[in-house]
Amino acid sequence: MADTIRSEVEEADIVAGPPESANAAGVVLTDLESMIKSHITGIDKRKSELRKHREMLASALANDETYTGQDDEVKKAVKIRNATRSEILKQQANVKINEKVKELSGEIKEMDMALSDYLREYQRLSGSNEIETDDGTVREIVYVAKLIRKSTRNR
Repeated sequence: MADTIRSEVEEADIVAGPPESANAAGVVLTDLESMIKSHITGIDKRKSELRKHREMLASALANDETYTGQDDEVKKAVKIRNATRSEILKQQANVKINEKVKELSGEIKEMDMALSDYLREYQRLSGSNEIETDDGTVREIVYVAKLIRKSTRNR
């Protein structure tokens, strides 16, 4: 059986190989750019449609007397809860805890950003998408690309 498999592989033709010219790479890049632009347009259209449908739902809810009455009660309850929360957070012991929570959250955010940079460099130097942590857990390095307007990022 191994000979059969081997002979099938040996007799097979190569259907497609790597692009052999800069022109082929340019075509691939152009096609990729076209797909990106098409997806951006599709996402924008769907966001617009979603916005329209959400407005329709909001209008239907706003026109229902039962819902609006219950919504008003919920708003009053939330206002009371927020006032109570504010009073509790003003207590000296809780002020210190709240400050510590904010401090730790900021540190975690900074460390996450640094870790992202370290992982990018590790991946570039090692060529590996995985790293084993001190506890023996193997973790995969994953990147998520996001497209934002250039002017928003510069603010």
